Amino acid sequence: MMKAIQMTEQGGPEVLRLVDLPDPQPGPGQILIRVQAASVNFSDVMRRRGDDYPVPTPSPFVPGAEVSGTVAALGEGVEEPAVGTPVFAMVGADASGGYAELALAFAANVIPVPPGLDPDAAAGIVVAGLAATLILTRTAAVEKGQSVFVPAAAGGVGGYAVQIAKLLGAGTVIAGASTEAKRNIALGLGADHAVDYNDPAWTRTVRDLTGGTGVDVALEMSGGDRLAQTLGVLAPFGSLVVFGSVSGAPGRLDERAVLPWLYDPAPNQSVVGFNLGPWFELRLPTAVAALQQLIEWVGSGQVRVPVPHPLPLARAAEAHRLLESGATTGKLVLKP
Repeated sequence: MMKAIQMTEQGGPEVLRLVDLPDPQPGPGQILIRVQAASVNFSDVMRRRGDDYPVPTPSPFVPGAEVSGTVAALGEGVEEPAVGTPVFAMVGADASGGYAELALAFAANVIPVPPGLDPDAAAGIVVAGLAATLILTRTAAVEKGQSVFVPAAAGGVGGYAVQIAKLLGAGTVIAGASTEAKRNIALGLGADHAVDYNDPAWTRTVRDLTGGTGVDVALEMSGGDRLAQTLGVLAPFGSLVVFGSVSGAPGRLDERAVLPWLYDPAPNQSVVGFNLGPWFELRLPTAVAALQQLIEWVGSGQVRVPVPHPLPLARAAEAHRLLESGATTGKLVLKP
């Protein structure tokens, strides 16, 4: 039997309960991983809360989409990596995810940990790091000299996005963060400016920093009123990429904001939704290439992995409360 966090209903963090479950067994094409660290992502929160999500959440359900650990067993047809190899992986091949002592992954989703990379840090590379990479290199296709606004810039996706935007040659990266400590972290990651994301005048500050023009690319993940606010900092011909809704409230745009013929000059802006899952389902070669690029950046030291903040597996509910409140920096991981 293994220890795992299981939910049998959707709701608040209290639905996450530590239980004993039978050890999962790898099927054909699968790898069993002994989990050392399980990344806590906002997609886990969405599934726990019952928010709109691209795939159904079964019941009972063990959350957790990515882990680091060591290979414990190989399923039929899988020959490598060898048992004992340190790996990180996308998991959840069935209703059993990564918040557990053991987790299943399909072999194609398992990657050996590069030498020198801390296992706790490796646990958060795929979801947060790959999301930031694909958003900036493919969805928004950031070009040299462009300006980029990154919200929650001291967190998982945001911390990666600040660094990757600079690597791609962005001329100005403006970070949004709610506290001075978080803004200092964003500046340390390479942001040119950091603004108080909770200041009612933050949109004017961003426009002032761009000479009144606005940014070429803006990211948004809060939902609610923040969607319209972020569109307001976008330059003509700019792109707004929406990759989440932390508040749980749907974002709303005035219809006039997306009817360019009502404006003179017309802004010709685009609003694009981003979800990581379909990249693996419909654009797998592109996703794999982007992940390989990210791993090279991390291995060469060009991109620093957000600092992991470990909590014991039994404190999964606390981890969700911290993530929802925005009280953390870096990357939360659970340690079985």
